[in-house]
Formats: sequence, C-alpha cells, structure tokens
Amino acid sequence: MLILGLDPSLSCTGWGIVRSEGARLSHVANGQVATHPKAPIAERLHHLHEAIVAVIGQHAPDRAAVEEVFVNKNPQSTLKLAQARGAVLAACGHTSLSVAEHAARLVKKAVVGTGAAEKAQVQAMLKVLLPGAKIAGADAADALAVAIADAHLGGRS
Repeated sequence: MLILGLDPSLSCTGWGIVRSEGARLSHVANGQVATHPKAPIAERLHHLHEAIVAVIGQHAPDRAAVEEVFVNKNPQSTLKLAQARGAVLAACGHTSLSVAEHAARLVKKAVVGTGAAEKAQVQAMLKVLLPGAKIAGADAADALAVAIADAHLGGRS
C-alpha cells in the first residue's frame, strides 16, 4: 500500500510517500511545494493544488493522510494554514483519493512514542524508520511522519 502524507502550509507544503507492507515501511519519494510569498493568494493556492495533483498522478498512492488543523495564536496564520489545507484536500478530492486526518500529537506518538516529541526527535526517528531516505527538508519530513503514522493507524484517526 502506498500512503501519501501531507503537511500543508501556504509557504511550503511537504509531501512524502511510504510503502506499507504489513509492519514493514519503506521510503518511496518526498518533496516540498513552495509558493512565492508575494504572489496573490489565489495563485498560491492554485499552485499547491496543481502540484499535489501532479504528485498523486506520478506516484498513484492508495490513500492520503494529513495533519488536522491546529489553531495558532495568530488568527491570520491559522487562516492561511486552513486555506493551504483546503487546496491540498481539494487535490485529493479531485483525484478521488481518500484522506485520513490525524492530530499532530498522534503523529508524533506514532513515530517517536510520545505526543510531546520535538521536531528534531521526529526527524531523527525518520532516519531509523526510513534508512537511506534523502529527505527534501523539514516540511517533507513532517509529511513522511504523517504517512508513517497513517500506516501504523491503518487509515483511521
């Protein structure tokens, strides 16, 4: 089973694909989709949508997983995150790909063993779980963590 993990952000959305065969996981691909900060919001969202549709078309995952939205102290940041998340979810819907949503604490717990794990701990664990994988950056690492959590959870939250 191929699982596409997504870490939406208006500035840089991470994506990662893992193959799950029973309890075995292997890295397939990962990347990041950056948008130009001065571009109009509609253009940025369209770019995210099209890029994720292309990733889905290229790798043909069986399902997708995304982190649930969390509320920031800054309402503008929360709104931008929600809009990016909407574009990514629409890309999955456009390609008829089912999507599971997982809380950030649940993702960290599934990957590291504790829901309070720091980003550095998650990234270190990815090196153990996906040896040899060349990870495109922090956003791609977060997306791979979402995919791994989804593999452990069997697509359910």
